[in-house]
Amino acid sequence: MHRNLFAGLLVCLLFVGADRVVATDSLRVGSHVLVVGDSAATVTALLGKPSHKSHAKGQDKGRHGKRARPLAGKAVSGEQWQYRHDGRVIVVTLVDGRVSDIDERSR
Repeated sequence: MHRNLFAGLLVCLLFVGADRVVATDSLRVGSHVLVVGDSAATVTALLGKPSHKSHAKGQDKGRHGKRARPLAGKAVSGEQWQYRHDGRVIVVTLVDGRVSDIDERSR
């Protein structure tokens, strides 16, 4: 009975891991590396024009509704650029013209 339970759990974990999202601080693009803190111009130079752009709205607003500087663990407003690259979907989040997050999603 325990073997069946273990096998069922293992199968569930494999399905969960099949559609994974990985947030990283860097992304290798050919012989170059895109890192958090790079400019929007660097993103465009390495990955080209995004296939989709959207606005990411967060909770952390400063006075008068203006965006606050990013704080550890707090979301802020920004822009998400989506790319299709080597069979993956890459989402680069930009805040104030700088990369704040890089997500890799398998299709």
